[in-house]
Amino acid sequence: MIYRDATPSDGPAVDTMSRRSWIETFRHSCSPADLALYLAEAYGPEGALMRDFRDPAIHFHLAVEGDSVAGYAKLGDSYLHAGLAPPGTLQLMQIYVASGWHGKGVAHALMDWATASARDRGANALVLTVWEGNDRALAFYRRLGFAHIGDYAFKTGTQIDRDLVLRLTL
Repeated sequence: MIYRDATPSDGPAVDTMSRRSWIETFRHSCSPADLALYLAEAYGPEGALMRDFRDPAIHFHLAVEGDSVAGYAKLGDSYLHAGLAPPGTLQLMQIYVASGWHGKGVAHALMDWATASARDRGANALVLTVWEGNDRALAFYRRLGFAHIGDYAFKTGTQIDRDLVLRLTL
């Protein structure tokens, strides 16, 4: 496994991997119509993920095995209100690991990069949002010391889901 910073040319492969992971993890949580709406907004050449790849303030770090993206972490300034993410806070916007790599240390390595990068950028805390029904991710974050500090309304198509805002003091 190679861990490295992403380049613009990695965008399509990350987009494909992320879309596949999102469907595997969350498709059961919404209607087919909301799933289609969300996927159209989030993925593809003009989707949110590819726009983030073009944003110099957002940093992607990849786990790559051969020609495949096994996982990635996306770190940037927080989009949460100041009550949840005061100055000095960065946000782990996404951390996705392909299902075939679950339990093999990829998420830990990506999280190590995220916390080290946040510290290097002078952050005193790292926040993230996670769907309340994502038990696997919640258990992972809690083992690392993240604490629930609030809620965030996440839009999946027309459906509004409850995401938990978690914070780790660095």
